[in-house]
Amino acid sequence: MKDKINIILVDDHNLFRESLSFLLSKSKNIEVIAEAENGEAFLNILDSKLPDVVLMDINMPKIDGVEATKKALELYPDLKIIALSMNGDEAYYYKMIQAGAKGFVLKKASSDELEKAIRTVIKGDDFFSPELMKSIIINFGTSKKITTEKEIKSVHFTSRENEVLKLICNGLTTKEISRKLYISIRTVEGHKSKIMDKLNAQNTANIIVQAFKNKIIEI
Repeated sequence: MKDKINIILVDDHNLFRESLSFLLSKSKNIEVIAEAENGEAFLNILDSKLPDVVLMDINMPKIDGVEATKKALELYPDLKIIALSMNGDEAYYYKMIQAGAKGFVLKKASSDELEKAIRTVIKGDDFFSPELMKSIIINFGTSKKITTEKEIKSVHFTSRENEVLKLICNGLTTKEISRKLYISIRTVEGHKSKIMDKLNAQNTANIIVQAFKNKIIEI
């Protein structure tokens, strides 16, 4: 991991932004290099201050988090974006996944969870708050806005793939799964790739949604 992880905070609530900036200043090797009150302001400063990770609010004036994420990743495809979310309309969460967000953290989450999310995505993994993902899955069937996921008619997993899938759905990262199952990170990534193919998933969030939606994993 690099010596310093540079962060940009994007949120339209000044007090929340200032509080979050203060909390992150206490974290080792994490530095907030800029703040923006909406997606438009964020995109305007992106060229001059390119961060490693963006903490992005979803609902904002002028340009919201979804559009800002899309535009930022068109310019800088390797940028890591974590959505900061309130409990609310799950369709926005799914749109953020489609836009390219690498993770989701609830605004009420602990500073430890947020720091874990930052350090997880900087390593190239995804991070999705287990509480948030459970809320999305529980409400998935009642939401008429989320229609992109495909029904999986029949799929077979090996016993090891089943183990990896369950741990993914429990919110474990690739490194944590590697340690728990006593297998290499590369092996975990191989199993994860096969699981994604079988579930027509593009990322960790899609894996979790498909697994619960098709009752492969029970809540």
